[in-house]
Amino acid sequence: MKTKKTFPELIEAMKTDREFMERIWHWRTLEEKPASYAEIPDTLHPDLKKSLASRGISRLYSHQREAFDLARSGRSFTAVTPTASGKSFCYHLPVLSTVLDDPDARALYLFPTKALAQDQKSDLHRLIEGTGRDIMSYTYDGDTAPGIRTKVRRAGRIVLTNPDMLHSGILPHHTKWVSLFENLKYIVIDELHTYKGVFGSHVAHVIRRLKRICAFYGSDPIFICTSATIANPKELAENLTGTEHILIDRNGAPAGRKHMVFYNPPVIHPTFGVRRSAVLEVRDLATKLVKEGIQTIVFAKSRVRVEMLVKYLQEITKRKINDESIKGYRGGYLPSERRLIEKGLRDGTIQCVVSTNALELGVDIGQLQACIMTGYPGNIASAWQQAGRAGRRQDESLVIYVAQSTALDQYIIQHPEYLLEQSPEEARIHPENILILMDHLKCASFELPFGTDEKYGEFDVQALLDYLAEEGVVVRSGDRWHWMSDRFPAHDISLRSAAQENVVIIDQSVPADTRVIGEMDRFSAMTLLHEEAIYLHQGTQYQVEILDWEEKKAYVTEVDVDYFTDANLAVELKVMTDDRQRDFSHAAVHFGDVAVLAMPTIFKKIRFDSHDNIGSGPISLPPEELHTSSTWLSFDKPADWNDAELSEAMGAAAYSIGSFVPMFVQCDRSDINVVPQVKSPHDDKPALFIHDSYPGGIGISERIYDVWPELLAKAGGHILECPCSGGCPSCIGAQETDLGMKTHVIRLFERLGQAVKGDVL
Repeated sequence: MKTKKTFPELIEAMKTDREFMERIWHWRTLEEKPASYAEIPDTLHPDLKKSLASRGISRLYSHQREAFDLARSGRSFTAVTPTASGKSFCYHLPVLSTVLDDPDARALYLFPTKALAQDQKSDLHRLIEGTGRDIMSYTYDGDTAPGIRTKVRRAGRIVLTNPDMLHSGILPHHTKWVSLFENLKYIVIDELHTYKGVFGSHVAHVIRRLKRICAFYGSDPIFICTSATIANPKELAENLTGTEHILIDRNGAPAGRKHMVFYNPPVIHPTFGVRRSAVLEVRDLATKLVKEGIQTIVFAKSRVRVEMLVKYLQEITKRKINDESIKGYRGGYLPSERRLIEKGLRDGTIQCVVSTNALELGVDIGQLQACIMTGYPGNIASAWQQAGRAGRRQDESLVIYVAQSTALDQYIIQHPEYLLEQSPEEARIHPENILILMDHLKCASFELPFGTDEKYGEFDVQALLDYLAEEGVVVRSGDRWHWMSDRFPAHDISLRSAAQENVVIIDQSVPADTRVIGEMDRFSAMTLLHEEAIYLHQGTQYQVEILDWEEKKAYVTEVDVDYFTDANLAVELKVMTDDRQRDFSHAAVHFGDVAVLAMPTIFKKIRFDSHDNIGSGPISLPPEELHTSSTWLSFDKPADWNDAELSEAMGAAAYSIGSFVPMFVQCDRSDINVVPQVKSPHDDKPALFIHDSYPGGIGISERIYDVWPELLAKAGGHILECPCSGGCPSCIGAQETDLGMKTHVIRLFERLGQAVKGDVL
């Protein structure tokens, strides 16, 4: 029987494997870092000191002590340290010490997901048990039994919940939570970095409503925020909470040695610069690690890729009866299934998990030795979160970043310092989005009447309340605005409103035993749950037989086929308002509102392993419309180009521009879309549109408006420097295209660069 290598032996074997090392473009070893300690404070409650001692803790990390001192002095703060650095003690210790000192004190913990709340409840209960005291702490979410809810409202000293439940289940019913709001000392917001974009903008309003209700009941709680590393944690915390924060960013926790390996798949089609699929490379790398007994997490950027990799990797163990050592993990799985996977990772029964970014967050999944990233996650902060999942308990670990053939991936593989040395992105919110503001103003009006001179957070809302009165949902009586509609506003508002409704997936393989196996948001369902789509779930293939779009139900049947499906989405765009404009000699840059119409058109059947296209079919679904903000560059059509040539060149340019937008406005690539139009409906000129992906916009395209010249220079320069001959997936996104396309795209970028370099007219 072959002896498995130790971890150091495995690392040395990799370094001496010639074929492996030919694909390594950079190998950086981050050396271990010792801990920085501080004494346990004298003011920590004696019973809590006893609890820490029972766990072998005689000192705190320096950032934990700094957090305790700030909290007990009444200062709101944000603690920013890496994964597995003991951030939870930054809030558990001051909260528990206060609750033990003051029998009336209450605290509210907010986590972005139910899974995190459940995970932190276990950690909190271990600390409480060690004190020998009875402190009522409960999770309060959609899974909480009705009988328990009454007990939580009446006696919960520490309530753990999520923003969605706070929004719709607690704030509208604040009269049932009087003891909580009258005595609320602390509000904890964990995983602060997740509150960005549309979700963060909504949550900023939920916090403003929460503070308004606290003020009504006479409390003024301290905010404690914890976050992974981002560029602007203090700014984000202050925008989210409307409260001044002190930043704690000196990490006292130790870190083990970490090997950061940048791996580029081999070129398999030199003429067209096509590299082997990153998914197939990840499959082979993960297989080697699993066979060596290395517990591994693989990150993939989409649900389809997660399921493809699970299916591939389960081939390793298919001869073993009831083997459950390889699992997928993503949104859409039922909560009970996710809890079992988390438990299997902690106790070691699961050897490899393939996940979307759902496992970036701080759910305790124990000690993993290796992490493989299938492509760049979209931002530096996410990349470090994923890398932090390996070696979480000070041990040596391996992180392999496998580059895809995309422009940004290839840029990073050639410039590893971008990931290793550059500051992470900013996390931005846009609470002034009028659609989001109006939604929460309705909720706030329902919860408490507004005075005729009252502001809502930092917003002067009297004119908006006038508008709501005209709509018949509020009425002015004396010096108060009162809610008068019979509707319950919070129920109509999703905090994650890229899609308001999910499609439920129903397995009807056994007619006598139909069951729900998952769910999916509407926008994703258009391309992943259309009829005849192959839906993958934990490596099992299902074919969508019926998609009932009106009832939001997809009926699937288990199948065994050698392909998966991928769908195309057609986009039409119309300018609604042109609010800002800078004119150049042969071009103009604009910013305004647009209407985007998206419609799935056809789907392709793609064979496993070879990834050959083996068939296609139409999709018949109604279009989805999005009203959002956009910036666009319109320019004079080159006289020597016909429409077909210009269309192809603009499509390739749009691909490259979209790849590099996150480098300039530090957003996630999915936050924006780039749409080329050879003849824009509003002025008949060619234009490249960059629009926010969310209704009403979240301020990203507005920032791009100011950086068009630099963005064009970066995208065009990358294409020019690409070693391919005629254009490839690494620069213009094309595969097996006209060999002259790269020249056309470079010419287009040169024209655009010259057009926006000159003085503004």
